[in-house]
Amino acid sequence: MTEQTNERVMATTRLILTLAVTIVFAVPSIGGAQDRDATSTWTPSRLADGQPDIQGMWNNTRAMFTPLELPEELAGQDLTTAELQARARARGEGRISRSEWQGHENNSGGVGGYGLYWFDWYFDAPTDIGQPSIIVEPVAGRIPERTADARESVAMNLAQLHDSYANMESGDRCISRGVLGMMMPTEYNNGTLILQPPGYVVIHSEMIHNVRIIPITDSPHVEDEIRQWEGDPRGHWDGNTLVVESTNFKSVQNMRGPTAGTRSRQSEAQRVVERLTVAGPNSLHYTIRMDDPETYTGSWTAAFPYDRDDDYVQFEYACHEGNYSVPNALGGARLEERQAR
Repeated sequence: MTEQTNERVMATTRLILTLAVTIVFAVPSIGGAQDRDATSTWTPSRLADGQPDIQGMWNNTRAMFTPLELPEELAGQDLTTAELQARARARGEGRISRSEWQGHENNSGGVGGYGLYWFDWYFDAPTDIGQPSIIVEPVAGRIPERTADARESVAMNLAQLHDSYANMESGDRCISRGVLGMMMPTEYNNGTLILQPPGYVVIHSEMIHNVRIIPITDSPHVEDEIRQWEGDPRGHWDGNTLVVESTNFKSVQNMRGPTAGTRSRQSEAQRVVERLTVAGPNSLHYTIRMDDPETYTGSWTAAFPYDRDDDYVQFEYACHEGNYSVPNALGGARLEERQAR
């Protein structure tokens, strides 16, 4: 280990210890109603190190009523506010009716048949976010196709899914959902805690309790041979916008895709640029640009809001299902093999 790398490890260890104390004893409350109409011209208060103060609990559940992609027949179209709201309402009502039809309201739908009380969208009135899809680039509102190699990789992984625990989706294994799985809106556990110790922004996701420690620095990324599940982030402030560039991603063949229920892969060529813009005392506008030429045939950008949610409480994510589902799925596959023989 080089002296420079050793210093980084020591600094990271000290920061993690500090954050552990901060998370337990000092979750800030900066209350107030949602401010969805504020703009980026709003001037936030600043912390001692000069950062705009975005500490607190945030939630992106409102974006759940907007589809990830536009259907092909609407690709590139501008929809009116009334049309957007109607689509959001239909999306929310459709989810509830499908869940009730499957018996999920009393958790009788079999494997994966969660009761409706698990889902964040079940308790909120359907609302639109002012755009027809989460994907804003390309303008058609659709993610570019996967490369031929990526399609083959995903198909092979699914075919061999239960040959080994290493083939199973990293979120099911309680390791990580990656940057997309942490930041994109999902069915539940959308609470995101942001902390700002001096010189850092820390994003603590409720799902799997992933913690991203983002240094605010212009120092270079770590050595190329160091690869991480959520990449190596570097952040800087551009006015009211936190810009985070992440590289040095670990190659993962079965990673959570841009939305729940999809599987993708993450290559070492992946580069992600995120922007969190302070739009008001209770509003953040978030965008994420994905560049992964080994996985997608083109770049794409997703955008949606985060709303301050001081009433939200993060609970421990023990990944109890994963503790059982992984050995049970592998055991079932071995039983099928024995029966086939």
